[in-house]
Amino acid sequence: MIERWPLRLRLTAAFTLTMALILTAAAIGTVVNSRASLDESITESLQYRLRDVQSAADAVSPVLANGWDTAEQILDSDEKVVAGSREAGGQPLLGPSEFAAAQHGPIVVEHPSVGTLTGPVRIAAAPATNDSRVAVAAMSLAGRDAAAADLAQELAVAFPLVLVAASVGAYLLTAGALRPVERMRARAATITAENPGQRLPVPASRDEISRLGATFNDLLGRLHSALDRERQFVADASHELRTPLSVLTTELELALRRPRSHSELTAALQSALTETERLSQLAQNLLLLARADHTSSEPPTSAVELRPLLLSVVDRLRRRTEATDVRVDCPPGLAVSANPDDVNRAVSNLLDNAVQHASDPITIRARCLQADGGVVIEVRDHGPGLDPELLPQIFDRFTRADTARTGEGIGLGLAITAALAHRNGGTVTAANSDGGGAVFTLTFKPPADRTRPQPDPAPH
Repeated sequence: MIERWPLRLRLTAAFTLTMALILTAAAIGTVVNSRASLDESITESLQYRLRDVQSAADAVSPVLANGWDTAEQILDSDEKVVAGSREAGGQPLLGPSEFAAAQHGPIVVEHPSVGTLTGPVRIAAAPATNDSRVAVAAMSLAGRDAAAADLAQELAVAFPLVLVAASVGAYLLTAGALRPVERMRARAATITAENPGQRLPVPASRDEISRLGATFNDLLGRLHSALDRERQFVADASHELRTPLSVLTTELELALRRPRSHSELTAALQSALTETERLSQLAQNLLLLARADHTSSEPPTSAVELRPLLLSVVDRLRRRTEATDVRVDCPPGLAVSANPDDVNRAVSNLLDNAVQHASDPITIRARCLQADGGVVIEVRDHGPGLDPELLPQIFDRFTRADTARTGEGIGLGLAITAALAHRNGGTVTAANSDGGGAVFTLTFKPPADRTRPQPDPAPH
């Protein structure tokens, strides 16, 4: 039931309950301490009165003063009253057993009532200098009880008022503290896909709520950027799909418009097949990117030895293209912790990019970093290099190089490489070499149980 209350009510209820317990404990402690202080004062005053009575008991015919809340007596060895104040009455203030104890030393007892004193009454007795007599002094405790009762009554009236005022203040304070949260909630309810640029109002105070609002605004910014990238990706993919589909439609329409010769039909079908293969490759690349985006970025635990992998990639490249001057510099035994198919595809994409946009020679160099133990794979070409303005977006999807590096690609190769590297816990960077050409660097983590490889004296 309480879980359904608003947060401000739950906080106020918790504060009120805690405050009530504290005030109750404070009230009880105050009354008990006050009563103990009054008791101590009464006992001390009673001892002073008893010493006065002991001094008076040495006289042959002692005379005791009267008091409105005290009574005094002097008893002889037969427990008879030798002298006494008016408030004590004519009967001894001590019982037989108490009298016997008082003859041997000081005692303090309490009676419900004695003489004309209002009970309860505290009695102190002790032997006089004359051992045959006992001095007795009594004092009423009614004043103490009345003072304690008045204090308890005042606290019983004042503390509930304090509790009500504190609870109201706690409710108002909680409502004020949660008001920025309510404003952020109301603003968040208005944010839609049509206006994702809105942000939550952040209070000026540097507290937890302010940091929460700033964190949510950062989250909204990242989501906005992701939404923009997805929209741009869909638009670019639609544009890339439209071109081969338009060409394919045109070829088929021309082939059906009038009777064609066998050679013309063969040419039309060959062109249609080329565009179909381009569509198929585009679909495969888009599917690979989608899978990479929804796969954990934690690197696998398997070790991939780089030298055989890089040599196989280069051999496959030479069979597909005319590139012959591709050099591999990788020490034997060097390995990374990654998926072998992903490393193969990433390196192949970088080589295809170098072959398409640059000239020989192309160098692949793998080495182990001494600082953090990471393993880097560098693909270096000797082409015109990259446009510095393009470097920040070089790994975005459907990003094409400048005029000097224009080719037939669709701008997904480097994006796929970045996605594969990220999926395996690695990174990829691009830069221009000082000696000309572009340098693409893949960085992966080494296997946990790897041994340091021996350097290769000569590149392959």
